[in-house]
Amino acid sequence: MNKLSHFFRSHPRLINRPLEIVPGAFSWSLLTAPFWASFIWPHYIAYFVLFFDIYWLYRSMSFAYYFTNGFIRLRAQENIDWRKASEDIPGWKKVHHVIIIPTFKEPLHILNRTFKALADQQIHKTQLSLILATEARDADALGKADALQKEYSGRFANFWVTVHPDIEGEVKGKSSNMSWAAKWAKQKLVDGMGMDINDITVTSCDADSRIHRKYFASLTYHFLQDPHRFYRFWQAPVVYYANIWRVPLPVRIVATFSSTWSIAKAMREDKQINYSTYSLSLKLAHETGYWSVDVIPEDYHMFLKAFFRLGEKVVVKSIFLPVYADAAESRNYWSTMQNQYKQLQRWAWGVTDDPYAIKKFFLRSKLPLLPRFMRTARLLEDHFLWPVNWFILTIGAVIPPLINPLFAETIIGYNLPRFAWWIITSTSVFFVIVLILDSFIRPPRPAGIGVHKLPLMYLQWLTLPIVGFFFSALPAMDAHTRLMLGKYLEYRVTEKV
Repeated sequence: MNKLSHFFRSHPRLINRPLEIVPGAFSWSLLTAPFWASFIWPHYIAYFVLFFDIYWLYRSMSFAYYFTNGFIRLRAQENIDWRKASEDIPGWKKVHHVIIIPTFKEPLHILNRTFKALADQQIHKTQLSLILATEARDADALGKADALQKEYSGRFANFWVTVHPDIEGEVKGKSSNMSWAAKWAKQKLVDGMGMDINDITVTSCDADSRIHRKYFASLTYHFLQDPHRFYRFWQAPVVYYANIWRVPLPVRIVATFSSTWSIAKAMREDKQINYSTYSLSLKLAHETGYWSVDVIPEDYHMFLKAFFRLGEKVVVKSIFLPVYADAAESRNYWSTMQNQYKQLQRWAWGVTDDPYAIKKFFLRSKLPLLPRFMRTARLLEDHFLWPVNWFILTIGAVIPPLINPLFAETIIGYNLPRFAWWIITSTSVFFVIVLILDSFIRPPRPAGIGVHKLPLMYLQWLTLPIVGFFFSALPAMDAHTRLMLGKYLEYRVTEKV
């Protein structure tokens, strides 16, 4: 391990490019294996497909189990008076929350909706400071900021606007903007106003996120109660239901999967990594060196940066209060489809964190091996399998006997498609459980949506294989292939309407 660590330190550029090739090479090898390996090792491919199907059955059972428990926790914690609970703890008045909202060309009405949710928080306004983190290249940013300041003046302890300049060497996007705004907040509150950095949290809030009105009261409680608060991220489930009744069928399916997975994942703090809208102590951000300015996916990267620097104490804790966000939407049907695809492509671009995690796994050899290995392995599992899940589950069992007639005449070759079909069909039981419970989380049907459209909310799932290809497998494969070929993505804000 020491020799590998030395090699990684001595040749950073030499190893980085091969590590970028690995995810795409793995995905393409696994994706094409049923075609070429069916002539060489057909039995091994058959057993692999069956093993993967059983693994997916296990994942489906776990998903339904954790989602059910997450649903129960969500309902229970929405009924708790978190403000009273936090005010029963000594020192609650000292806790101050900085909320940073990075924005680039978001419409004013989207920002206004986000600010309204923050103004309605069940917490003393003296405990909240807002930073609208704008970009210098956004010509309309200051005009929108001025309108928001007029609307919400006096609703918070402070409402500031930062302008992030274009700086050579930085990647334009949320991460560099967050870094600029968080450093500015530290200078303003700690260096300028004399606040104790130990009493301050910082929240990264997406421009379209509507944070639950009890979130910051709950965050105050959890922050004060946790003896390891300076090693924590706090994450609430993000549900993409703000416009769920309005978006087209494929987008509804993607939004439902993303939302239910978010709730289920909240139950697994050992696997949880912060994303989208989350909180941490300002002290942790400062000691970690703030958000990196040379990456696109800022959320996972920030956690990995903190974890590999400070050790296994760095954990994401769940707050079971929903954060409502918009599903991808645009001006018309086809623009919405493109918007959804590009959003998923950007999410899949999180695979760029894998080379970073692998390098840190070897470089931070003084950290305990088991937590270091488990964090890295789980990250790679999620990223590496994302592009290939659909292919293995839908056509993996059909290809070997189809293209290899001799193998099709064997017992395993003849029964492979049947065994696979029964295993995958069994997952539908758990899927139905999730859909039933999810119906209690979605917002009520708007007045403009006719009752006759309700059956479509369930019949839409018949299109899942098609939607899964175009809005899961394909954008993920696109991202992995681009990274493999060195065709890097630029940061793109998902269009809001």
